[in-house]
Amino acid sequence: MREAFHEQLDRIFRDLAAMCGDVETSVRLATEALLRGDAGIAERVISGDVDIDRTRENIEASAFLLLSLQQPVASDLRTVVAALRMVSDLERMGDLSVHVAKIARLRVPNVAVPAPMRPTIERMAEVAEEMVRRVSKVITDRDVEEALALAHADEEMDRLRRTTFAEMLSADWPHGVEAAIDVALLGRYYERIADHAVSVAHRVVFVVTGENPASVGA
Repeated sequence: MREAFHEQLDRIFRDLAAMCGDVETSVRLATEALLRGDAGIAERVISGDVDIDRTRENIEASAFLLLSLQQPVASDLRTVVAALRMVSDLERMGDLSVHVAKIARLRVPNVAVPAPMRPTIERMAEVAEEMVRRVSKVITDRDVEEALALAHADEEMDRLRRTTFAEMLSADWPHGVEAAIDVALLGRYYERIADHAVSVAHRVVFVVTGENPASVGA
């Protein structure tokens, strides 16, 4: 009975890692749509979010079934509850990539990002995508060290976010209010993707160690 339970639990974590892959693709395509001003790619991201939502529903159903049939306790219960929280974070990351795609679609045939801001937004997108990729590995390997290391990537994201504000609030910002709003929102979306990636990584640390990530990394 316990072997079957742990096999089902492992399957949930494999599904979470696969969901990370879908989210990573969504982030990558949303960025491509944004930087190219491509409505077709933006539509792919927006319509593809249905699949990410469906994956969340399936993972939740599997987790709730385990809870009802197996009534796990201690570390097993901790793992199932963490999985439910992780899937919520991952779905939200997919939603945020859709928000990026919607800004891209809104500005077609133009590009929402002013040319001087492009390197910063590109780097934010790269960091976000890389963090999602690393989270997939963290989930698959239950890798505490890699999970804790994600915080450093998040620090870079925070620095980039501050850079966007410094540019937009400068006295000589020449691109108007509309572009400023777009850049502010895009910065927020990429920053939140990174935040959710760190949240997922921290939940993996808690699953493995039973401790708060702050105390593990101390």
